[in-house]
Amino acid sequence: MGHHSFHIMTKPIGPICNLDCKYCFYLEKEALYPQADKAAPHDPPSLQTRWAMQPALLETYIRQYIEAQDAPLVSFAWQGGEPTLLGVDFFRNVVRLQRQYANGKEIANAFQTNGVLLDDEWASFFRDHSFLIGISIDGPRPLHDAFRVDKGGQPTFDKVLRAIETLRRYGVEFNTLTTVHRANADAPLDVYRFLRDAGSGFMQFIPIVERIAQRTTSDGLQLIAPSFDGEAQVAPWSVQPLQFGRFLGAIFDEWVRRDVGRVFVQLFDVCLEIWSYIPASLCVFRPTCGAALAMEHSGDIYSCDHFVYPEHRLGNIMEAPLASLVNSVQQHNFGEAKLSTLPRYCRECDVRFACNGECPKHRFLTTPDGEAGLNYLCAGYKHFFHHIDPAMRFMAGELAAGRAPAEVMQWAAAQDADAAMHQANRNDPCPCGSGKKFKHCHGGAPQRA
Repeated sequence: MGHHSFHIMTKPIGPICNLDCKYCFYLEKEALYPQADKAAPHDPPSLQTRWAMQPALLETYIRQYIEAQDAPLVSFAWQGGEPTLLGVDFFRNVVRLQRQYANGKEIANAFQTNGVLLDDEWASFFRDHSFLIGISIDGPRPLHDAFRVDKGGQPTFDKVLRAIETLRRYGVEFNTLTTVHRANADAPLDVYRFLRDAGSGFMQFIPIVERIAQRTTSDGLQLIAPSFDGEAQVAPWSVQPLQFGRFLGAIFDEWVRRDVGRVFVQLFDVCLEIWSYIPASLCVFRPTCGAALAMEHSGDIYSCDHFVYPEHRLGNIMEAPLASLVNSVQQHNFGEAKLSTLPRYCRECDVRFACNGECPKHRFLTTPDGEAGLNYLCAGYKHFFHHIDPAMRFMAGELAAGRAPAEVMQWAAAQDADAAMHQANRNDPCPCGSGKKFKHCHGGAPQRA
């Protein structure tokens, strides 16, 4: 039943952030910890004492997390809120503790940030300790600044771009995390080309889907879990289902023609795993879940980063061993529920092998026959998976034959050329590029009028 290898998204400063992104689902988690007595981000001493993970807890977590991992490589993930608010010295101590408790295991660190506070000191630290940095950026200036603003409502694009330039100057490995929402979902190629030109060789695209309760819950939250049965509506900034599928499809079409092997898009890599009969490395597409948890600054462990609600709190590592919480009956049942609650409509779907109902957080619609548990993004994923199927079949075949999946670019070019030949009229320039009219080159047949 247990998870021999699991992942914790660590929130060492909880939900505290120096930005006020309009779509952020985590900022309001402050309401779950009223005792922390929110401190302003510009007041470091107060912030450190009230919201920062305390030294004894940090040491306990690092020791237990390393001990509980049944693998030679232990990967830590630091997120927020905004972890840079803790200062570089906090993470110097993290590295010291990791070395103290490594016990022969290799340690890796991933660090997700909005980039606003990144400077030479941070970049030097990241380089020296081989941190992988995730930069949150939503595309070109107008698309990014539509929602990603600071506490004063001011845009952040220039600061984030400066952070990327600093990381590149220091040779720090980074990727980009782009949320897909109502403001940028209709500009997929603008987003993709901007990220590519900015030097992002690895991209993640995360759909923004939230529901707002008409009344604040007893826990002080408005952005609610899929199990909420009160009155709620989809937040106006949420991406629309088919809009999301078309966003992904448009980027795939460009990527598959020119960037395979040069730019890596997490979702496309995961799809190649699936089409190659390899278990998906991304939890949302696995049949069950439960091996990706979240820990708050207080040491509270939750079933998932998307389920930081009181009913999904498993316990606290200062009161129970981390391994026992991860392998608890409650967490096992949470992970298995993804499969056991999958509606019949989904179980009989032709893309179920790829989707598996996606993230339980998004499963709040009803199926056409009235069964609960349909994913809000269903129409988008169906569109996307059908759209990429021919190319994915080709790439999976190349991989199975020991050849590079990047050969798909030549395959796509041949498919495009064949389609152009069939669509050309007699007096059009020949699609082969000869400069002749189609009728005098590849057209030939007089019946093409």
